[in-house]
Amino acid sequence: MSFPALLTPRQAAEKPGMSCPALKHWILAGRIRTVKTPGGHHRIPAEALGEFLPGSGAPASSARISGRIQLLGTVVEIAMEGLLAKGVLSVRNQKVTAIITADAVCELGLRPGDAAVALIKATEVMIAGP
Repeated sequence: MSFPALLTPRQAAEKPGMSCPALKHWILAGRIRTVKTPGGHHRIPAEALGEFLPGSGAPASSARISGRIQLLGTVVEIAMEGLLAKGVLSVRNQKVTAIITADAVCELGLRPGDAAVALIKATEVMIAGP
């Protein structure tokens, strides 16, 4: 299957199996190379997707996963102490907090203002009324 020379964000997002809003955050963060059309729209060269496609040797963080609860947000706080770190994402006027290793923060290069995804896998979810 051959790719067109330039892909729309929606077409490009389908190739590695990610959401279009997540790809748009990558574009705005400069994580993926784009070309702007005369009308100011982003187009993604097919070769720019190479490292994100399955079988490309990309890091596990770009692999498709089984978890279905994926909340795209913005890092608003990173606090590291010893081996652990607290990461806080802002997701649609809500805060999501995760305790992860300090090594993970460094490996991911997380900083306030970065786009990130909270992956949630829970065996139990409780909902309470107002």
